[in-house]
Amino acid sequence: MEIIEKVHAIKMPFQIKTGKGLILDRFVYVYLIYGEEIYLIDSGVASSRKIICDYLEKSGRSCDELALIIHTHAHPDHIGSTKSLQEISNSATAIHQTETSWLEDTESQLLERPVPGFRQLVEGSVNVDIALEDHDAIELEENIHLEVIHTPGHSPGSISLFIPDEKILFSGDAIPLAGDIPIYDDYQDSVNSLKKLKDLKNVDMILSSWDDPKTFDEAQESINDSIEYLEYIHQ
Repeated sequence: MEIIEKVHAIKMPFQIKTGKGLILDRFVYVYLIYGEEIYLIDSGVASSRKIICDYLEKSGRSCDELALIIHTHAHPDHIGSTKSLQEISNSATAIHQTETSWLEDTESQLLERPVPGFRQLVEGSVNVDIALEDHDAIELEENIHLEVIHTPGHSPGSISLFIPDEKILFSGDAIPLAGDIPIYDDYQDSVNSLKKLKDLKNVDMILSSWDDPKTFDEAQESINDSIEYLEYIHQ
């Protein structure tokens, strides 16, 4: 789905199989940024590589052009196909410095944060080329640059990414959906990050990993609902 000419969204359905045989239907959005080369925000689950490459081919581009994969965090539905995408494109990888170990050693993540079906969701470990921090500027090309906003809570190293020239914000999983499965590492960090996103200026659109694209005005209501939801759960 084309958001603007240089930013495209792909919605990836997947399933989580629990130890008791329960199957949870989930989805995650990944985002492509088109320039002289191709840049990917998150890589979906292990089965996502073909979908991403097929999408690029249909738009006249190729996975060979993939130059950088930026991860909003290291949970399995965001790093799952990075290994195979990197192998076919020789792309670099980036993630917040707090979560480099979870990407470079996926088994350590499984031990620290057991998730049902983890090994079916993640292809394996990859080396991190760029360890990101809050306020970093990522110069993709002369006319494409991203600003890193550390938005912890969902996970310690969760980040959002802002393209100021296009007024587009990629929020990762920072904005939970009220009534959905609540996933957060730290309640107060999550609320603080939501308030930080709510107060941003010069944003026209928010592209979330687990919600459909929204205008900033639409997202304001979602952020308010998310804060109330987290406070309700915490209480």
